[in-house]
Amino acid sequence: MSKTITIRDDVYEKLRMLKGDAPLSDFIERLFGGGKGIEVLKKIRESIELSSEEKEAILEEIYRKRDEKRDFNDCLRY
Repeated sequence: MSKTITIRDDVYEKLRMLKGDAPLSDFIERLFGGGKGIEVLKKIRESIELSSEEKEAILEEIYRKRDEKRDFNDCLRY
């Protein structure tokens, strides 16, 4: 069985560069290859080079999402 996923064009281009000639499913399976959380992130990080600006943008997004989650969880306590 196969599934359709939607990603932005810029993300697709980065993914395409990383996966090379391998089918996308094989590439994703190799990334997850039994790893969990941080291991998967390390594998991805080893495969891609980011500029300082891209790293900063990613970190800002992570911090923003964490804050949103904390705010939501705080609302649930009351």
